[in-house]
Amino acid sequence: MALALGTLPEDAQEAAPRRRPPEGGSEFTPLLRDVKGQGLLDRRTGWYVRTIAVNALTLAAVVTGMAFLGASWWVLALAPLLAVLGARTAFIGHDAGHSQITGNRSVSRVIGLIHGNLLLGMSYAWWNDKHNRHHANPNHIDKDPDVAADVLVFTSGQAATRVGFRGWLTRHQAWLFFPLTLLEGLALKVSGFRDLRRQTGRERLVEGGLLLAHVVGYVTLLSVTMPLGHALAFAALHQALFGLHLGMAFAPNHKGMEMPDPQGDKWGHLRRQVLTSRNIKGGILTDWFLGGLNYQIEHHLFPSMPRPHLCLAQPMVKAHCRDLSIPFVETGLVDSYRQALRHMYEVGEPLRADI
Repeated sequence: MALALGTLPEDAQEAAPRRRPPEGGSEFTPLLRDVKGQGLLDRRTGWYVRTIAVNALTLAAVVTGMAFLGASWWVLALAPLLAVLGARTAFIGHDAGHSQITGNRSVSRVIGLIHGNLLLGMSYAWWNDKHNRHHANPNHIDKDPDVAADVLVFTSGQAATRVGFRGWLTRHQAWLFFPLTLLEGLALKVSGFRDLRRQTGRERLVEGGLLLAHVVGYVTLLSVTMPLGHALAFAALHQALFGLHLGMAFAPNHKGMEMPDPQGDKWGHLRRQVLTSRNIKGGILTDWFLGGLNYQIEHHLFPSMPRPHLCLAQPMVKAHCRDLSIPFVETGLVDSYRQALRHMYEVGEPLRADI
């Protein structure tokens, strides 16, 4: 069943009957059945073909513009546009990793390798492994790599072990979060190359070759189209804004939401995904800017659901959660950042109190 983007069937609400699951039954199964009945897990191949084609053509246009403007400082005006297109490219790779584009794993991997390794210098295998572990146990301190203690920490227990420079980072992490995202583009590239040590055989050869091809191609493009000073400024601006865009897209999703107690009761799939995720309200512009990740709850419940169907599933998910008295968190974009930063600020509070 093909559904137009943003067109909600009139019977969508009726398709999600307000009922509780039988005693001891799955809270998720009735919702899954209703979503499948509406065809919302069906692939949207045409939509993705158009999206990939438009993204590729726009990238080609920007590269052409770089060639024409390379001798002028006006070329720097193209760096923000290339950063935005880089985020679009990352969103396509993300969707390929979740089999949203096609059910063929080989085709999904090719799409992911092109959009991740070749176009962004970001390892598809590394990201896919890390991201799938996150989806399996979001915000779980022992199992979710996205909340493991690193540059940032997300619990008071993690903060208590921080000393020296890392302690300083933790004390000020709320203020440093967005400045640090300016380095995210480079960090993703470094992580991809480091992950090659984990890979073996043909996977390492393919992944490493494409990562190297990206670096060589990027350096060659800049050196051929513009003088050295222009090239350095362009690369710095482009990579910083690319990292910032990705940070702004991923920051609102889970930070400050529930974190399962490793020693507590195990949650079922519905509660594990809904209670740890936050949706972002908005319209078409928000959907575009966040690449559909603003429907984080729906995406976590149905990872393989095509991006244009997430907004159609939302009313059904909200109604189901309401019937089960499960909190469904949805807020504005600015407030989502405020909540995430407040959580990081509170985590660092004990270290500031010791000063």
